[in-house]
Amino acid sequence: MGLAHDEVGSGAPLLVVPGGPLLAPSYLGDLGAIPARMHLLHLRGTGRSGPADLSELRFDLHVDDVEAYRAHAGFESVDVLAHSAGAAIAVRYALRYPARVRRLVLVTPSLRSLGFAPDLAQLRATAESRAHEDWFPAVKDSLEAVLGGSTASDDWAAVTPFFYSRWDDVAREHARAADAIRLPGAAAAYYAAGAPVASAAELAGLDMPVLLLAGEADALPSPAAAEEAARLFPQASVVVQPEAGHYPWLDDPEFFRNAVAGFLAE
Repeated sequence: MGLAHDEVGSGAPLLVVPGGPLLAPSYLGDLGAIPARMHLLHLRGTGRSGPADLSELRFDLHVDDVEAYRAHAGFESVDVLAHSAGAAIAVRYALRYPARVRRLVLVTPSLRSLGFAPDLAQLRATAESRAHEDWFPAVKDSLEAVLGGSTASDDWAAVTPFFYSRWDDVAREHARAADAIRLPGAAAAYYAAGAPVASAAELAGLDMPVLLLAGEADALPSPAAAEEAARLFPQASVVVQPEAGHYPWLDDPEFFRNAVAGFLAE
């Protein structure tokens, strides 16, 4: 299956795997203008690569699509950046095709495919620090449901403000645009039964530099969870972006750009 893509920026190639899960890459914008020629992939079932049956969208089924794109583009090896749920594909891609990945950047990565549960304690701490904001009462019940273990899409949608460091007009519009391209049932399809969980032994064999960039105010992952996950990789480093949420390029584009560019230039 050939993947559609957008190209943004200039410089060395950078394959970009969106999160969501299964969002088209428009929500990424220009990723803080990272100085690279970014190839933003439209994963199968999304954007210009869709539609696809939900049974074809489990995250490990996307890995060979990414490899086919790399081969078609003619890259011998390439840097790979993944955001959020896209980390599941990127890590599995690195495991299956290690010689094709030069450096791996995981931006506020979902750690579910590494066997980590959501850090609900961090989510509660983040929520309590924002209880004074005027929108908080409207989402309080859904927040308590999520903290109690709810996986209902309506409850998780209601706690969207906590994934932004500021729930201002920019964040609201970004969330609205992402919701407009969100696939119904995407999370269930992406993490469907049979999806692999990377073992510590597998990750210990990944001999390439890995950067995990976490937001200080993010809960998925929390900075502590990012640090714990980094210890599973032989060559991993962690950057915690101050006062950032799940979309750190929106919070401080310069910090984000410099952190990623510095890692890719090493």
